[in-house]
Amino acid sequence: MKALLQRVSSARVDIAGETVGAIEQGLLVLVGVEPQDNEASCAKLLHKLLNYRVFSDAAGKMNLSLKDIGGGLLLVSQFTLAADTRSGLRPGFSTAAPPALGEALFDHLLEQARAQHPQVASGRFGADMQVRLVNDGPVTFLLET
Repeated sequence: MKALLQRVSSARVDIAGETVGAIEQGLLVLVGVEPQDNEASCAKLLHKLLNYRVFSDAAGKMNLSLKDIGGGLLLVSQFTLAADTRSGLRPGFSTAAPPALGEALFDHLLEQARAQHPQVASGRFGADMQVRLVNDGPVTFLLET
């Protein structure tokens, strides 16, 4: 799995003009699923998302996790993260999971996140979404399982 993690002051996802998921301080995470991914990949990624130290402590060092600050987690499926961009000028998507697998694993990740963290929101798999965010820092990391 690939996840583009962004530390945000706020973020939201709109579909057809309706806000379907929103958080204040926390992490916006764009999630790409690859064919070899499974529930173990979800567990590994979720552990990183909840515990990755990207928030500043009192000394200004990135030393606190999402769990430490009690921030929000906004998960958004984005199959284009799994695109093959190594050659040419058009991305290839044979490296992305088939839609059924991608949706099943994204839903599993979301379910597990909601079971382990109190503030979890999401977009909608396969929908045309508009994502709005205020990237804090900016701080952005690409995580891979």
